[in-house]
Amino acid sequence: MSRAARRTWSGALAGALAAALLLSGCAAGPAPTLASEPAPLPMACPAELPAGTRCLGGRDRLGAHVLIAVPSPWSGVLVLHAHGGPTLGEPRPERAVEDLQRWAVMVRAGHAWAGSTFRQGGVAVRAAAEDTERLRRQFVEHVAKPRRTVLHGQSWGASVAAQGADMFGAARPYDAVLLSSGVLGGGTRSYDFRLDLRVVYQHLCRNHPKPDEPDYPLWMGLPAGGTMTAADLSARLRNCLGLGLPSAQRSDEQARRLKVLAAVVRIPESSVPIHMDRATFHFRDIANRSGNRPVFGNVGAVYAGSGDEALDREINARVPRYAADPEAVRAFAADTDPQGRIGVPVLSLHAVNDPVAFVELQHHFRGVMQRGGSGERLAQVYTDHAEHSYLADRLYVVAVQQLLAWAEGGAKPTPASMAAACDASCRLVGDFEPLPLERRVPARQRP
Repeated sequence: MSRAARRTWSGALAGALAAALLLSGCAAGPAPTLASEPAPLPMACPAELPAGTRCLGGRDRLGAHVLIAVPSPWSGVLVLHAHGGPTLGEPRPERAVEDLQRWAVMVRAGHAWAGSTFRQGGVAVRAAAEDTERLRRQFVEHVAKPRRTVLHGQSWGASVAAQGADMFGAARPYDAVLLSSGVLGGGTRSYDFRLDLRVVYQHLCRNHPKPDEPDYPLWMGLPAGGTMTAADLSARLRNCLGLGLPSAQRSDEQARRLKVLAAVVRIPESSVPIHMDRATFHFRDIANRSGNRPVFGNVGAVYAGSGDEALDREINARVPRYAADPEAVRAFAADTDPQGRIGVPVLSLHAVNDPVAFVELQHHFRGVMQRGGSGERLAQVYTDHAEHSYLADRLYVVAVQQLLAWAEGGAKPTPASMAAACDASCRLVGDFEPLPLERRVPARQRP
């Protein structure tokens, strides 16, 4: 199916979801008991799913759109999905449809799949984990009791899954956890580099904010009342760095600034737009949630790598410095930082050259799991992809197979065991060891 056709189908299916939620009689309210969750209603399945699949959808009592797919025959396994992002604003049914389309391989492999849009947008990890667990209960109540349940978190959703497996672990609702391309440094470690991006960009470009605009601390993302749009931000990036233009059309100065920015912040040039977007709009969401107290700081961070020592010294001398607020950091950590207290097998997949979630986050997460007493229950497997959002169909199928076998008393997955069951598309790396996160993101003073 073409991308345009997929968007059309996604929109149509989202409309069906919206109609289903109206019929389901949902309303905002306090956290419900299991029995108070409305039953999801039958609806058409995306074309990517195999014939005979049963799809159900609607909206839960707290406002999250949900979508469920059960193939025929069914393996008895439920893959409970926590999506990446996070998205901002009100939840949209299209998000659940897009997630099911992307992860249709799970249904083609014979597993049921269930995904939630979460009841709210923004960087709220524990709330998203609650929404995901509520969907599992809804599945058990109204669809079927799975033989096994795999909690799958993708990207930012990996932090949701890691947090949820800890939060609800005492009841053992999940048999295993799959984390793919995970943002696993917690909020207090995963986003430091985006503040670095903002301050270095502002030193080079001076247009976010512009000289004639109100000044504000860059950890805020945008000032209170700011009306910048994504298109506005893209225009500023194009003006300063030539982003959005063919490389041959960039001026020498635009090309130089882009090269310096990417080198100092240690990100690919191609990923500057997405990280600037997050360092603008997600930072605004985080600042709003923290009561406009800084959860990020860069005091003590030493910036280097431009290829010009004099420029490095100038950057370090002139970029603004911010100290994080201790209370704001503690509150943010309580919501976003995994504790590593997971009582079931965890398999983490990560591309060595992931342009969005640094592979060095895996080094940090392993330490978290070890300190939380779950180090032996973590398997980490790497590929040589340079992708973030999706790696390979066969890789995910094999990952679930071996993760379930491990959960049922079999051997812990390894790169070798997965390679033996995989194909060339998996691009597994057998001897990779990620460096500490501080080798990628400059160390700094912390409260």
